Amino acid sequence: MVQTQHPPDLETPEITSREATTVPATRQTNGTLSFLKAFLLMTTGGITLVTLLVLVGVWRAGSGFFTLIESFFKAPPATPQASVPTMVVNQIQGVSELTTAVFTMESIVPTSQDRKVGNLTVGTTRLLYIAQGEVRAGVDLSGMTASDVVVNPDTDSVVVKIPAAEILDYQLDVSQSRVYEYDRGFLNLGPDVAPQLQTLAQQKTLDKVVNAACEQGILDQARDRAEMTLEKLLTHSGYDQVTIISEVSPASQCAVK
Repeated sequence: MVQTQHPPDLETPEITSREATTVPATRQTNGTLSFLKAFLLMTTGGITLVTLLVLVGVWRAGSGFFTLIESFFKAPPATPQASVPTMVVNQIQGVSELTTAVFTMESIVPTSQDRKVGNLTVGTTRLLYIAQGEVRAGVDLSGMTASDVVVNPDTDSVVVKIPAAEILDYQLDVSQSRVYEYDRGFLNLGPDVAPQLQTLAQQKTLDKVVNAACEQGILDQARDRAEMTLEKLLTHSGYDQVTIISEVSPASQCAVK
């Protein structure tokens, strides 16, 4: 009997599909990681470089950089808005000088002073002074506020309350004033007091001119002029009805301070 012997089976290593695909995937993963590391290094270096450049720029710009940054966040200033009464007050204050009344008068004022020995007058000095004085009266509109003005837009009317007329200024016109006569009397026994008598004459002239101006109604003239000027101004501004309320001037306004 002939026995047939089969050759032994050769063991062929089995390579599964999982093993076949694992090797290339591992290589691909390693390559990706290397790329990511390189990218991160480049990115970090770029950020560092940009940061350094920014810091250098800030250092060179100094405070101007922070001023520029502040300008981006700082809101622009609000535009001031003026109310209608405030606008009316501004118009009124602009014509304050037009409400002034002026009174001018020339006066002759005598002054004198005695020289005495005990109760006996031994000489008298007389000075005659001719002076021209001027008094200005008006309504001071500079202190007015929006509360002094009431505007009714429905009827186009406005009510304005103004202060009382007052004496704004009084003075002597030195160029038109002079000593007319100066006499120390018999044998010049009167005291030599020309400067003192001239000063006294000037003061008396001011008193006389202010009193005369008040008697002639300078305060009433100033009040009337103020009312007329403001009424014309506000009428031309578009108001159909204008009412001016004036305070009464006190008697103390006619006293020389």
